[in-house]
Amino acid sequence: MDALNALYKWLPDQGPATGGPGIMPRWTSSKKDSVSTAYSAASRVWFTISHGTLNEIYFPTIDRPQTRDMELLFTDGETFVHEEKRDFEYDFHYIDPDALAIRVVASDLGGRYTVTKDFISDPHHPVVLMRVRLDGDEEVLSRMKCYALLAPHLDGGGAGNSARAIEIAGQRALLAWKNNMHVTMGADVGFTRTSCGYAGTTDGFRDLKQNMQMDFQFGEALDGNLALTGEVDLSRTREFTIALAFGEGPHAALSGMMQSLSVPFDLHLKRFIEQWHRAASPERLGAASMDKGRLMRISHNVILAHEDKIFPGAFIASASIPWGNAKSDDDLGGYHLVWTRDMIQSATALLACGRTDTARRALVYLACTQRPDGSFAQNFWIDGTPYWTGIQLDEVAFPIMLAWRLWKVGGLGEFEVFPFVEQAAAFLVQYAPITQQERWEEAAGYSPSTLATVIAALLCAADIAQAHPAPELAKFLQSYADWIEEHLDEWTTTNDGVLLPEVKRHYVRINPPKPGEPFYNAEAGPGRYNIANRAPGEQFNFAANEIVDAGFLELVRYGIRRADDPLIVDSIKVVDHVLKIDTPYGPCWRRYNHDGYGQQKDGEPFVHYGQGRAWPILTGERAHYELAANGAYQPLIQAMERFSSFGGMLPEQVWDYKDMPAKGLFFGRSAGSAQPLVWAHAEYIKLLRSGVDGKVFDRISVVEERYGVRREERTWKSDVEFFKIARPLTEMAAGKRLQVLDREYFEVLWTVDGWATHQTTSASLIGYPGFAAELRLPDKFQGKLELTLHWPSSDRWVGHNFLIEVGAPLT
Repeated sequence: MDALNALYKWLPDQGPATGGPGIMPRWTSSKKDSVSTAYSAASRVWFTISHGTLNEIYFPTIDRPQTRDMELLFTDGETFVHEEKRDFEYDFHYIDPDALAIRVVASDLGGRYTVTKDFISDPHHPVVLMRVRLDGDEEVLSRMKCYALLAPHLDGGGAGNSARAIEIAGQRALLAWKNNMHVTMGADVGFTRTSCGYAGTTDGFRDLKQNMQMDFQFGEALDGNLALTGEVDLSRTREFTIALAFGEGPHAALSGMMQSLSVPFDLHLKRFIEQWHRAASPERLGAASMDKGRLMRISHNVILAHEDKIFPGAFIASASIPWGNAKSDDDLGGYHLVWTRDMIQSATALLACGRTDTARRALVYLACTQRPDGSFAQNFWIDGTPYWTGIQLDEVAFPIMLAWRLWKVGGLGEFEVFPFVEQAAAFLVQYAPITQQERWEEAAGYSPSTLATVIAALLCAADIAQAHPAPELAKFLQSYADWIEEHLDEWTTTNDGVLLPEVKRHYVRINPPKPGEPFYNAEAGPGRYNIANRAPGEQFNFAANEIVDAGFLELVRYGIRRADDPLIVDSIKVVDHVLKIDTPYGPCWRRYNHDGYGQQKDGEPFVHYGQGRAWPILTGERAHYELAANGAYQPLIQAMERFSSFGGMLPEQVWDYKDMPAKGLFFGRSAGSAQPLVWAHAEYIKLLRSGVDGKVFDRISVVEERYGVRREERTWKSDVEFFKIARPLTEMAAGKRLQVLDREYFEVLWTVDGWATHQTTSASLIGYPGFAAELRLPDKFQGKLELTLHWPSSDRWVGHNFLIEVGAPLT
């Protein structure tokens, strides 16, 4: 405060604001019309547009929103007060098809005037610029007053913000701060009056609604949920530019604002567009589109816009906060975090666009966030700090697959990938085949989609190991992948389907762990699991055969199963019967039946419970399957394009019920969750690349060569079973080799005659995954095998014996 007094002239006007601390802060709509930033890494600010107005602005990294929204208010002082997001119809355009410069033309519902706004960020500084032009009835405009209304949510939220009206270089401006984060708002024509108020009590909107006059002119508001108002002098001009500048300190924000406003907006715009032209959208992919490449260009730029600039290679899931208007400061995560799964999808899509260097940046960034055990946090802030900490095996597998893709195209540069891959593969060996959470981040067990990525990643790691060379490790990883693939259908299907009477055998969403296996939930019961986010009083505990999703299609995507595999075909019948929604824009699918993550049934926002809606990304996944099956995938490309908003944003979910206009919900249009979902844009880009190539871009050659043939045509078969203390075997077929695994050196004491005799087998090092001991059972042995483990370095025993029934050999 003393520094502010010393540096800047404070305009106390009518003194401190009343009405503090204001109403409880909330974020705003997640239905973004666009997400934008300058292409230059020097401009460390990102902004979002919704309902024709500025929403969250992120600074200095893309995971840190600093505002709720900023909009304009208009009044003639006598007959009307118009708020942009409620009292206008608006058109949305990109000023240039290859850049994220945005133009919104808003018309008041009475047809008396229009407001044209151009949005960019300063190409070199953390400043968002909005050029405004008013046109229309001169009699109306001559009386018009215009007010800029800003809701700062600095340093993590709306509570605890402070602000002052100040004078800088002879002009009024508004400065807000929280801790060391600052934002300032000013106009090139200056503000004639300013006020710092509290949201919901003494803010500018409430002030104008009372008598269409600006009565509040508070000089400061401290420690609350704020709304800052600046009156633009329309008597001088009908065109002006407003700047929102950010800095870690007041001088950085204020000097940045004044520097940006000192440069003509048209020059900023020219440089902004020229920078984006350097990004070079992959025009050849547009040949597979149904909209002449429009969504392709937008998707390409949207993915790029979600990369951080201080931490290059870090891509967040979405610059949005799902159902943000129902969420307060205590909900910190939003989707502006790094999810390894989503990030790899973004990087792979950019690889499909030929952006090898960008994909490598993502891989190197992930390598720097890899944990010592080879895993990655479930999600994390841009600086690598974990947010949620669940174990998701696909989020460990995907980076291996990206590393393999880059290796195959010579895109690794000087990055030494083998240690990174070896450690990640070791983690997969430690936990697979059971994941604590599958890709929907809720359930534990044997997941078809998770195991698809694990199998593919292990073969990719084996291929890399063979070349480095580490032939023994390569052989082991391949045999571990073979073992999972051999048991895949056993672990992830039901033979007693209840969802479609004519199909009894099909893949399920997930088979929960058995008693004694990792992550078993005794409260749910054997063969059952609980579904999250169910409404109070609704059933939440289900048997595995009652729940399906389409995650098994990943088996076809990577080449583990053929598209015409009868089990795949039958499972699709069940999924379509239970999950498919035919919307006016094309077919879409829900994640799984009884899903609770989505808008509530009455249209209210998701708050801890709801009803899962249809996801456009699943339309893309189905299109990839149809392409692999030589089916009609082009209508599904068109459906994805039609699901996008007029700004080209693909939503996470679309409303899949009858229209509810009062709540802004329309059948087949965006629901209230994240928009855009960058994963959906990545899926669309990869789908276009697949269409151009005539084959699935994500297909992995070493996987398809090994598994993508009919079983009877294979030249090999898995002859090994694996035993881990965390997941001990209880039975196996005669004729199989048995390998015992552990991270530390150990010995196995074992017997096949009830301990009348026994043998000791010492483990051998297989690389970073640890140690393996292979038990050589007598030929054609059937009966009881007992074993126990001893660790010589600490003279420690496991403390009990394990019993394995060796049954008849497999036919």
